[in-house]
Amino acid sequence: MISRALHGVVGLAVATALLTGCSVASSGREQVTFMMDVALLPKHALFYSAVDQGFYRAAGFDVTIVPGSGSKNTALAVASGRVSFGFADFGQTALARSQGAKVKQLGLVQAQTAYATITTSDTGIRRWPDLKGKKVATEAGGAMTAMFPLARERAGLKESDVQLIAASGPAKIPGLLSGQWDATLAFYNSDQPVLVSLGYTPVMLKWSDLGISMYGNGIIAGDEAIAGDPDRVRRFVTATLRGVKWACDHQDQAGRSLLGHVRLMNQKAAQAGVASACDLVWSEETRARGLGVMTDAGVRHVLDLTGRYVKADTGGVRPADLYTDEFLVPIGPATVIDAPHN
Repeated sequence: MISRALHGVVGLAVATALLTGCSVASSGREQVTFMMDVALLPKHALFYSAVDQGFYRAAGFDVTIVPGSGSKNTALAVASGRVSFGFADFGQTALARSQGAKVKQLGLVQAQTAYATITTSDTGIRRWPDLKGKKVATEAGGAMTAMFPLARERAGLKESDVQLIAASGPAKIPGLLSGQWDATLAFYNSDQPVLVSLGYTPVMLKWSDLGISMYGNGIIAGDEAIAGDPDRVRRFVTATLRGVKWACDHQDQAGRSLLGHVRLMNQKAAQAGVASACDLVWSEETRARGLGVMTDAGVRHVLDLTGRYVKADTGGVRPADLYTDEFLVPIGPATVIDAPHN
């Protein structure tokens, strides 16, 4: 129900944004579309806040945020030029690149993965060993499903200990709450806020606690767009990351921005979503080297995991094909960002 309603709210905006493309508005600013990884969720408040606080306007853009239908599809839309910029999972960007999509990561917003096994407090699951004998729902064919054997092994569980149940994305939370299964595989910054908004206490078994760590979501653009106007790309990346830092320093206001744009959200979901999104912004690497930073070693790690578990042919993809740090500006945890507003 929530998913169908959200699609109804954003459907017209998506169609309009994709038809207008990248044009110059009467304001003199460039109109660009920024496609998310999935349907609009509380974690996307960071970008709505950047719009409302004037970060994009100050950089010369009128930005329309549109929902996605999976990070790989977002990468394909960006590579084709159908949308201007995207927000996509690093592993799925690598998969798209291995299949010919000319797209690059430009700056991490999630410096670490949000992979988790999620349940509620009333299931009795508190730790990884508690999954023994339980049913866990997951989307068949997804990257998290493919990598679950690694998490299971790290948790000391056997294949026979956990029964995986195939379920569609929109069905996972309703099935969990109705008792069809005991837990789900999901991005915790996506599903945790929804559970909070519905009055449940989430229990999150984060894969990072098992030592499974890799880059999460970042800003992406197509190779052609990057080469054609690098100054435009730099302005967009800078505005986005400055907006993200401001949002994480002003989380209540960022949550209110979401409520102003996606009216089916409630305050609890918005607050939980912003908090969980900001929890992923900083890693040891980005604290030391700056917001958005990536390294060849980190990218090779993603390529290795994607090739090994998702069975993608990433052998021909070099780190330089997949990312660039050239558009980043120094932003650290202590950096104070002032909002342009208008």
